[in-house]
Amino acid sequence: MSILHSLAAIVGLISLGVAASYAVIVFIAVLIWRASAKSANPSRLPAVTLLKPLCGMEPGLYENLRSFCRQNFPEFQIVFGVHLPSDPALSVARRLAAEFPRLAIDVVINPQQHGSNGKVSNLTNMLPLARHEVLVIADADTYVKADYLTIVTSPLLDPTVGLVSCIYRDVPTKGIWSSLGAMYINEWYMPSVLLARLFGHAGYASGQTLCFRRATLQAIGGFQALSNHLAEDYRLGELIRELGLKIVLSPVPIMAEHHEPALDSLIRHELRWMRTIRALRPRSFRMIFLSFTLPLTVSGLLLAINSPTLSTTAWVLSLTAVLARIWLHFVQNLRGGQSAFSQLWLLPACDLLILWAWLRSFFTSRISWRGVNFDVEADGVMHRAS
Repeated sequence: MSILHSLAAIVGLISLGVAASYAVIVFIAVLIWRASAKSANPSRLPAVTLLKPLCGMEPGLYENLRSFCRQNFPEFQIVFGVHLPSDPALSVARRLAAEFPRLAIDVVINPQQHGSNGKVSNLTNMLPLARHEVLVIADADTYVKADYLTIVTSPLLDPTVGLVSCIYRDVPTKGIWSSLGAMYINEWYMPSVLLARLFGHAGYASGQTLCFRRATLQAIGGFQALSNHLAEDYRLGELIRELGLKIVLSPVPIMAEHHEPALDSLIRHELRWMRTIRALRPRSFRMIFLSFTLPLTVSGLLLAINSPTLSTTAWVLSLTAVLARIWLHFVQNLRGGQSAFSQLWLLPACDLLILWAWLRSFFTSRISWRGVNFDVEADGVMHRAS
């Protein structure tokens, strides 16, 4: 066997070892989180203002927003915000205001822009109507249970906590593209967040839930400090940590509707997410390919399988990586009310699509967000493309 073939086999075996190790460790990280997550039931609860920025009629919008109106919580206000009076989401907000007359619901219609991030502009316009000291921001596609506010606000009773966020589970609408998009979140991104947390990284913050004090927002410079950032949630967490305050990952279970009507929509979203990660973690981003279990396993096996001395080890590592990847799929789907086997055949396509988005993100600084193109700088600041 030539030296070149021997080196290729060794590289293949190393790739298989990395793929198997990552797949097993990330699976363990998910299990540890599920076993250790505990809900709180505090005796005193602060009054809360929920800020719900809206844009367009998303699938399940009424049911998602209604879940926030049905909170078992002593005192809270909801502020819905849109940029234009023609936004179809406005009709849902007004319907809920009529359906829950005893609930403090305010609706803001304001086209003013305060930077390149439209969501932050919307929040800036909504903030003057917020009545309470504790603020909760939650995306429009989020669905929660009645104890959501109780669980997510309780960590703020500790004065050393500056921000509460949470992981979430994507629930796909009908169609293969929605399923693939949800798998990206459920089986790659969320497990990687829990793995990072297992090793001490506490900087994760998600727009699905951001809970903080108004005073903390003022201390970082208000929403204006986020107005031009692509990942405003991450930037918020970064600035709050710079104040010396902690970010807590709440165990509150939330779900998010995931809708991808076509392949091009899915590709745009995954590329935007990858480009966001690249902006946030430029140094470690190049190593993300180590988390692409199935592509790394297949390439490693092809390199190592022809070595008489390494082939058995290669097959063992390959089987370990594939089984761990399948176990992760099962664990992430069993609590979602879906058959554990229903999307098993999509695993290779999901991992290949993630790999493609990662590769593509090195060759573009442009993203598409709600039909508008933006150029993203290395620090995550975005500008509308000319």
